[in-house]
Amino acid sequence: MRKRKFRHIPLSDKILLGGGFTFLAIFVLAIIVPIIYIVVASFMDPVTLQNSGITFDLSKWTTTAYERVLTNPQIWTGFRNAIVYSVLFTTISVGVTLLAAYPMSRKDFKGKGFFNVIFVITMFFGGGLIPTYLLISNMGLLNTMWAVILPGSFSVWNMIIARTYYQNIPSELREAAEVDGADDIVFFVKILMPVCMPVITVLALWQFVGMWNSYFDAMIYINDASKQPLQLVLRSILIQNQPESGMIADMQSTAARAQLAELLKYATIIISSLPLLIMYPFFQKYFDSGIMVGSVKG
Repeated sequence: MRKRKFRHIPLSDKILLGGGFTFLAIFVLAIIVPIIYIVVASFMDPVTLQNSGITFDLSKWTTTAYERVLTNPQIWTGFRNAIVYSVLFTTISVGVTLLAAYPMSRKDFKGKGFFNVIFVITMFFGGGLIPTYLLISNMGLLNTMWAVILPGSFSVWNMIIARTYYQNIPSELREAAEVDGADDIVFFVKILMPVCMPVITVLALWQFVGMWNSYFDAMIYINDASKQPLQLVLRSILIQNQPESGMIADMQSTAARAQLAELLKYATIIISSLPLLIMYPFFQKYFDSGIMVGSVKG
């Protein structure tokens, strides 16, 4: 049946489809091949990896990198902190974003244009690192998780997406709610939020991934090792195993550390990415529908 349909497609459309499928295949290979390389390299013996590259000979594989990383107690502390930071950041960020987007989506909201200009300005201009650091310090948030969570909890871009999604919802829902005596709070919580689950899931996924992968804010604001997230812990492990400048007295030791550092690099990529790879399939259907609906109307 499909072959019959394809035969009736004009030649120009066949060329376009062929080019599109070819580009898609190249794009998929560009994603899959590096992933396979990283996974295999993380299990290989560092000497073999450095001299011969990756191989699928299991006798050349080793779990040294994972043992080295997972036996570090700071890894599990980093995992716990990363989960706490990501969950709190996602909850606060999505909640604030949805609350800000609701009045901005209402046509009867006075001052809508003014606040829209203020929001857009913050997308392009910021105070910079030093003023932000001084602000965090003056608020007494240094070396606390709130220094990592609060400063970036509101995203104007996410607010625009949520506002656009709200505007695509039929106005009859609100009119029916008003007839039944529902105020704005009841309408927002009991009617609007269940309808907006796709875009809520998209925003939550974006914010969770963003916080999970971030390390710079924690590096700047957190000094206590027990409060560092996973990405910062993994960065510290890599730095600790890098050969130091001037280590020329024992060349064999220097070469071994360099090989181990190369192996740890791949293992840390797998460890830090695994939770996101497990989580994404459960949110994929919401992600597809939410981002497309939220981008139709400007």
